[in-house]
Amino acid sequence: MIRPSRRRERDETEHNADDYEGVQGCPECDSETLLTSADGSETVCEACGLIVEEEAVDPGPEWRAFNHQERQQKSRVGAPITETMHDKGLTTNIDWKDMDAAGNALSADKRSQMHRLRKWQGRIRTKDASERNLKFALSEIDRMASALGVPRSVREVACVLYRRALDEDLIRGRSIEGIATCCLYAACRNENIPRSLEEIADVSRVERREISRSYTYIGRELGLEIQPVDPKQYIPRFCSELGSSDAVEAKTNEILDTVSSKGLLSGKSPTSCAAAAIYAASLLCGEKETQRAVATVTQVTEVTIRNHYQEQLDALGL
Repeated sequence: MIRPSRRRERDETEHNADDYEGVQGCPECDSETLLTSADGSETVCEACGLIVEEEAVDPGPEWRAFNHQERQQKSRVGAPITETMHDKGLTTNIDWKDMDAAGNALSADKRSQMHRLRKWQGRIRTKDASERNLKFALSEIDRMASALGVPRSVREVACVLYRRALDEDLIRGRSIEGIATCCLYAACRNENIPRSLEEIADVSRVERREISRSYTYIGRELGLEIQPVDPKQYIPRFCSELGSSDAVEAKTNEILDTVSSKGLLSGKSPTSCAAAAIYAASLLCGEKETQRAVATVTQVTEVTIRNHYQEQLDALGL
């Protein structure tokens, strides 16, 4: 086989580079197995070694960046499209800093002018009541998601669910905060991010009963197929907040596996089962967490823990 470097010299005399533009296979051996170099500058036939295309135009930027900070500084494009903003981030923003492009402070007249521009920019970003509704709801979702510490992917899913509910006119006659909260709760369950209804209600401006009622309604109307919450999803976070050892966490998972195999988790609150299992595991491992400490972290009552943990110990035969 002729090496690609020698092949290039021969082809420069025998063939015109324009003949290979847009070619689907090798023009010499009719092979369709073409390889492209890592930088995309050359396309070589694997069978005969012919360089079919070379010096291709690089579609990437002309600058290099070695970390995220350099990439952000050198990039000349805007932020990516996001569902967490009512206009998906496509409109322009006027910076709050009263400085020009050189970093110098603006004069008093210019500052007054920029203040008026910012005010009107905020007004024209929402053209009707529907967009004002969406803007307020998405800001509420972002506020609650930040308070709960959930990842950005959950916020995106929650905003998509709210947009679907708004498009299907499911919000008419209902609280905007209630629908936004239930969309965030549904997104947490859909993305397997364990957040209990009590935790959601703590950061919301509506009551737990309204969230539960709105969640049932939205789930039915949008056809959401969300699986029941596994109590084991709460164990790492609860044990971390309690400062429990790895032995307690492992024993808690073992208790829940045994109880689940006997069908004792059906119809019970997942946070209650998790709290009772953590308390039972702490007793078995000799750490003896108090019922009050477990109840405070898991947001269930001490009575609920007492009613469940003995049932779990009986299932283990202890």
